[in-house]
Amino acid sequence: MKRYILDTGIASDYVNRRHGVYERACEARTRGDRIGTTTPALGELWYGVEFSQTRARNAARLRQQLAYLTIWPFDAAAAEEFGRLFAELRRLGRPMQQIDVQVAAVALSLGNCTVVTKDSDLSAVPGLDVEDWASQP
Repeated sequence: MKRYILDTGIASDYVNRRHGVYERACEARTRGDRIGTTTPALGELWYGVEFSQTRARNAARLRQQLAYLTIWPFDAAAAEEFGRLFAELRRLGRPMQQIDVQVAAVALSLGNCTVVTKDSDLSAVPGLDVEDWASQP
């Protein structure tokens, strides 16, 4: 079993069934893989709902799809990994958005995870397995 962590952009594509992301997630589930996101990305998704013109519709859609996603927390182990990783990236001259580093930290603290993203920045994270489901397989 593999775990796939959807970052905010890909999770939004999943919820809104864009770019084939939902279908790729369904295929992974049929293989027995787990699909989810992190609490930092979930916060960004809710921000998107609150800032949208169709708040009620988007909130209902997000709540419906959350029933099918695992939500991995940004816990103490992830916070420790975040501190290490954020400092390492800064030393390497590769600063990154804090939310992206938090998502990467959750994945690295859990082990055996692939972060699914459209953001090429995450490919710079040492030791992080990254895929883009919005592009053609």
